[in-house]
Amino acid sequence: MNTTQMEKAKKFRALHGLTAETGKASQPAAGAKAAAFIIPNPWDAGSARLLEALGFQALATTSAGFAFTLGRSDGEITREEALAHCRAIAEACNLPVNADLENCFGADPKTVAETIRLAGATGIAGGSVEDSSGDAQKPVYEFQHAVERVAAAVEAAQALPFPFTLTARAENFLHGRNDLDDTIRRLQAFAEAGADVVYAPCLPTLEAIRAVCQAVAPKPVNVLAGVQGQNFPLAEIAAAGGRRISVGAALPRVAISAFLRAAREMKEKGTFGYVNETATSAELSKLFKSVAWPAAEAAGHAGD
Repeated sequence: MNTTQMEKAKKFRALHGLTAETGKASQPAAGAKAAAFIIPNPWDAGSARLLEALGFQALATTSAGFAFTLGRSDGEITREEALAHCRAIAEACNLPVNADLENCFGADPKTVAETIRLAGATGIAGGSVEDSSGDAQKPVYEFQHAVERVAAAVEAAQALPFPFTLTARAENFLHGRNDLDDTIRRLQAFAEAGADVVYAPCLPTLEAIRAVCQAVAPKPVNVLAGVQGQNFPLAEIAAAGGRRISVGAALPRVAISAFLRAAREMKEKGTFGYVNETATSAELSKLFKSVAWPAAEAAGHAGD
């Protein structure tokens, strides 16, 4: 059965325990249970369909993972390329998709709002805006400017004809600014500005995760688990208050690592032992066939 964008968007908000009204500030749904869920990050249509076949409830794009498929580094993707990628992932599966929109491809709040508006037309159920500037000298926007950008994203999201779930990200720890107090201050301001979900990548400890979750409650918090040394189990993240657990570019890194091991074995040893550890074509075909291929025209209509 094909799932419309409206259906996906409502399901996505329900996973977060949020009400589904379009154009209104997010509220916890009555009687919502704080059940944490994993939202893995595919890097193309095929990996999205495999994750759907395995039973995940929602997916998220990864800017770094997508960049790797084009032979680039994270941050080297244009807005047009990112939007096309969002559409490809959304149309590949019947699951809600959250888009990694980086810093919404511009410092100006007007650019942020335009990016959210354009992203909403790709079939996704939600997306993020981050306070990372892309400037190596000043990698994180000043506080007030960051809040203004989130407010612009909120306004644009609430103007969409479906309940878009907006995630606001505080990037301090991702850029070596290990200031938990400032991170919490930013996330609280983002929540106050109307963000539905807040997210601080690379929080170093379960205690830091717990502090963030308590500081912004009852807003749902996304926690990044695909980082070496910070890959806490789902149960422990949930106990600390995390609602949504993503893995960033971890899955494409796993795939690329296996590719490199295989290529090096061929080049350095002239052997092909790696094939003994791979899924067979028959196994993969069975997984792909286990879920219906969504009609692109159905996936892209926000008003259905």
